[in-house]
Amino acid sequence: MFAIIESGGKQYRVQQGDVLRLEKLDAEPGATVDFPVLLLGGESVKIGSPRVDGASVKAEVVAHGRGNKIHIYKFRAKANYRRHTGHRQPYTEVRVTGIAG
Repeated sequence: MFAIIESGGKQYRVQQGDVLRLEKLDAEPGATVDFPVLLLGGESVKIGSPRVDGASVKAEVVAHGRGNKIHIYKFRAKANYRRHTGHRQPYTEVRVTGIAG
């Protein structure tokens, strides 16, 4: 059985035991979080409008972290203009413990 969940404005296909990196969540490591289910798949498919009633995905927060650095360079030829900035996106790593529906 699999489910399509929504978190941080994005959609993810998950199965029990999957480990995901999501947008940062306000939850301590070891806490359990619930996600809304948009679609349940398996032997019979249930499609929500927009969510499947009575269905939920439970996941355990494993850790928080920051992704790899992204370098942003700005350059204009012949104008002595150079800029360099960077960004590291925070994430939350979760392990799916159960799909109910």
